[in-house]
Amino acid sequence: MSCACKTPAPAARTPEGSDDDGCSGGESFALRVLGDDMAPEFNDGEIIIIEPDGDLKDGCFVLAQVGGEWTFRQLCQRGEGWALHALNPARTDLPDTPLADLSAVHGLVIQKSVPGRRKLSKFYL
Repeated sequence: MSCACKTPAPAARTPEGSDDDGCSGGESFALRVLGDDMAPEFNDGEIIIIEPDGDLKDGCFVLAQVGGEWTFRQLCQRGEGWALHALNPARTDLPDTPLADLSAVHGLVIQKSVPGRRKLSKFYL
C-alpha cells in the first residue's frame, strides 16, 4: 500500500461513525504514520490526530478513501478541482490523485506528536 497510514485503525472505525462501531461521527481519533510518503513534515512512527468534522481548505492534511484504500495526504486545490498530494519529493512514484469532489475526504489532521517527545508536538488548526 502506498499510503502513509495503514488501514487497521480507520478500517476498524468507519469515519462516518456508523452504528456498528460505537463512535460518533464527530469524535477525533489517532493514527500512526507508517512510511515516508509525507516526509519531511510527517515521519514514520509519528502520531496524527484526525478531526472528522474539520474545515477543509487548500494545503491542509487529510485522511481520505480513494479506490477502497485509505490514504493520508495534503489536500491541494487545482484550478476548479482538488487533488491529494504526497509531500516527499523523493517519492516520484506517487503522483497527485485528482478528486471529483471532497466526498473522499473523511478527516482533517489537527495535530501530530512524536512518541516520547512532547515538545515536538505540532498543531494544524
